[in-house]
Amino acid sequence: MTTLDASGMPARSLLPFLDREHTIARLGYSRWMVPPAALCVHLCIGQAYAFSVFNLPMTKLIGITQSAPGDWKLTELGWIFSIAMVFLGLSAAVFGRWVEEGGPRKAMFTAGVAWASAFLISALGVYLHNLWIIFLGYGVIGGCALGIGYISPVSTLMKWFPDRPGMATGMAIMGFGGGALIASPLSVWLMSKFATTSDVGVLGTFITLGCVYFVFMMVGSAIVRVPAPGWKPEGYVPPAAATKLMTRNDVFVYQAVKTPQFWLIWIVLFCNTTAGIGVLGQASAMSQEMFPGHITAVAAAGLVGLMSLFNMGGRFSWASLSDFIGRKNTYFVYMVLGISLYVTVPYAGASGNVVLFVLCFLIIVSMYGGGFSTVPAYLRDMFGTRYVGAIHGILLTAWSMAGIAGPVLINYIREYNVTHGVPKAQAYNTTMYIMAGLLVVGFLANLGVRAVDKRHHMKDEDSSGLEPARAA
Repeated sequence: MTTLDASGMPARSLLPFLDREHTIARLGYSRWMVPPAALCVHLCIGQAYAFSVFNLPMTKLIGITQSAPGDWKLTELGWIFSIAMVFLGLSAAVFGRWVEEGGPRKAMFTAGVAWASAFLISALGVYLHNLWIIFLGYGVIGGCALGIGYISPVSTLMKWFPDRPGMATGMAIMGFGGGALIASPLSVWLMSKFATTSDVGVLGTFITLGCVYFVFMMVGSAIVRVPAPGWKPEGYVPPAAATKLMTRNDVFVYQAVKTPQFWLIWIVLFCNTTAGIGVLGQASAMSQEMFPGHITAVAAAGLVGLMSLFNMGGRFSWASLSDFIGRKNTYFVYMVLGISLYVTVPYAGASGNVVLFVLCFLIIVSMYGGGFSTVPAYLRDMFGTRYVGAIHGILLTAWSMAGIAGPVLINYIREYNVTHGVPKAQAYNTTMYIMAGLLVVGFLANLGVRAVDKRHHMKDEDSSGLEPARAA
């Protein structure tokens, strides 16, 4: 869509090299350059999963060696991540169409500037010891960077890899799951280098991370390209007609949200994410309390690291598998296998079977990651490629809701059980059964997904930028 100025002429961009028309690939450009470009962004914003490494040090900004009067509490700091997750979903929904029409370079550049700013503003909040500045920096601005950066390469990757859309999005989105593997030890190391007798090292670490992430995200925005109109991979022959749930037609973004298919997939993602994110966020404490004396703090930390690997690997492997068995069938696997695993966790705890417990958690978290990387291709199958990035952005509000629901279910049910005399080793059992019940709801929602009715398909585009006309 071309923006016109008051005289009716095409408007000039302040930074024309960011415009979509300046990112069209020339002859000879390799589509395999796009996944690394996406990874440059996703590995950086994936730091969000490692933000918890700052929580304890930030409770000692005044006391240095221990919390002192005036220091922040962990409960207060916990809101930083929650705010960021909320604004991730909101920004993805609000800016999804802008990301789609403006192109990946403009979106990646914007996300890079916002992500770097989030750390620099948060550093100011640490320096002034003002938590509200950090809420604004990392929570609001950082959350917007997460949302815009997360969806920026999605539709571009699927246009470059129409033959393997699941694998393509899996390659990029696995970076979001794996970003914590880099950010966690890097952040701890940086804090140790910046720490002094009067400084825990958070301030210098925030500034350094902001600068480093800015450089890498700018590299990603510089090398990304969109395919030329009509481009197809060598030897690729599009299906002559729609097959099963895969359509060759496009659905306008705001028309898509009016379809039952969109909301059924929203429920599927919400259920899968709520179940997984609760486990991912409390894996360390849960494992130690369910196996006291068997799983130490060090072993629990190792489990969290191993889960990060499975979270990352699941995003690529499950999404790649969906190219062969279909997106709907892949989510059936997530739900059926997930129900079995959640029901098995209490048994593993009661029997003292650490190996079974760890195996359950690793598979669960792999499907949690797989759910994120499979859903863009699911949307592409249902609504076409034209507005899939914008539709995906709105769908990510399910992630925002799950980011609140999952931890709340885990934490408050555990607290209620412990308060009423339930041993800590059994305090999570009720939650595991509730998570299994959520996946039953997700299974039923996925079962109801059908091909989108042709009346929702776009017929032609309105150059004014309003909703395109649809087939009668």
